[in-house]
Amino acid sequence: MIAEDAIRQPHKLFDISGKVAIVTGASGAFGALAARILAGAGARLVLVAGNQHALAETEAACKEVGAEVLALNRRPSSEADCEAIVSDTISHFGRVDILVVASGKNDVAKITEMAPARFLDVMDANVTQSWLMARAVGKRMLEQGDGGKVVFMSSARGLLGHPAGYSAYCASKAAVDGITRALGCEWGPTGITVNAIAPTVFRSPLTAWMFEDTEKAQEVRKGFLARVPKGRLGEPDDLAGPLLFLASRASDFYTGHTLYADGGYTAG
Repeated sequence: MIAEDAIRQPHKLFDISGKVAIVTGASGAFGALAARILAGAGARLVLVAGNQHALAETEAACKEVGAEVLALNRRPSSEADCEAIVSDTISHFGRVDILVVASGKNDVAKITEMAPARFLDVMDANVTQSWLMARAVGKRMLEQGDGGKVVFMSSARGLLGHPAGYSAYCASKAAVDGITRALGCEWGPTGITVNAIAPTVFRSPLTAWMFEDTEKAQEVRKGFLARVPKGRLGEPDDLAGPLLFLASRASDFYTGHTLYADGGYTAG
């Protein structure tokens, strides 16, 4: 049966106004961007980050567009941390509807030069903490009984290798994609959807140098863009559509997917 409101007013499928969204890594490039996108769409936000100064900046940006915000200066480093984040969310807002896991890290080194502890640190930040947050939030969503949205921040490097010492990062993002598929299957019957966004190079404080008009930046861009059918690097607004889709009712029939926001990079 076709829902008539979806046909007559399809924009309502993307409405998340009033929804409660937890965003981890809210002080980082993608987390802060995700928070601002959700704030602009009318969500109520729980912003989680370990960098208190940057967290305050994200909080201010979200409040500037009228969002109700709870800022938690905490990292999802353990089961206890993740449970506390959910508990604080429920105490403040009464429920949770959306989880965006944008926390994580990279550590670049050739495998022969990387100590095992450094590899495990990347895996913990990107994989274990993602699993722990999904577990803590998922338990609450299952108790609520009316579904929910889980969105992981993956990377094109979960699918593709890299010659410059990305063995830890590539492995961790491939694992995130695996968790996405597994939980998509596990929670499919419950109304909770689990998906991931996998960007390639996007404009952010960390990649700003690649957008500059310097000889080095031009050389790096030339080599990279040879693989990108769209012929450009990613801009922040290129993430707005995918995130809003995966966080809203519009994606109710989509789960276990990794959506590549890469200008066609992984297609070629």
